[in-house]
Amino acid sequence: MEESDIELPRRRICTTGCGRPANVCLCRFLPETPLPTQTKVVILHHPHEQRHRLATVPLLSKCLQNCEIIVGRKFKYGVSRTLDSLYDRASKGRDSPIDRAFYLFPGPNALPIHEIRTFSSNHQVLIVFDGTWNHAREMVAASVPFLSEFATAACLDFDLSADGGSIFNSELTLRKEPFGGCMSTMEAVARAMRFLEPNDNGVDVEKRVVEVLRAMVSLQTQFLHSSSNKTQSTK
Repeated sequence: MEESDIELPRRRICTTGCGRPANVCLCRFLPETPLPTQTKVVILHHPHEQRHRLATVPLLSKCLQNCEIIVGRKFKYGVSRTLDSLYDRASKGRDSPIDRAFYLFPGPNALPIHEIRTFSSNHQVLIVFDGTWNHAREMVAASVPFLSEFATAACLDFDLSADGGSIFNSELTLRKEPFGGCMSTMEAVARAMRFLEPNDNGVDVEKRVVEVLRAMVSLQTQFLHSSSNKTQSTK
């Protein structure tokens, strides 16, 4: 029998809910139905992230009802009906029914997300970039000419002077982060919802989404430790 004829075992994938490998299935942690929010979340998902096993955006779309995912490298006119509507109204000098839009990315000129509540409306749009930090910087730079027509830069707390966490020292971190305050797309959206959603809904949404992320990190850590132990035992 030639080597090409050997059928390798395939990794079993959960096809009923989370879409993750069966040994790290998260279906039991997901909301029974996606959570409703008044805030519309629009995510630009870098193409490379589609094949990354630790990507959180696919899970986020199963947690939030009002979530739009766009695969690409930049926001431009024609990519999202929601953003096109905001751009058209801004270009014509008219107020939009969804009259506040924010794109989330750390920077010295970005508005701290906790300050938004003081002048928030019932309907807002949160724009998020999903990719490695290098990819995210490129995506933001490419998208700003379009977004700056109707959206304001906003950020969560960050610290350029501090090291970022990793999966082994944080219950919410899946990858090594470049500096303090960096977090996954899923956690960033959850934290932002606390301030953007009216009444106590934001607190509940944050709690529910963070619970799913915490479970994901816990299962992934257990899997990594298990794989490491098996490797060592075969040496």
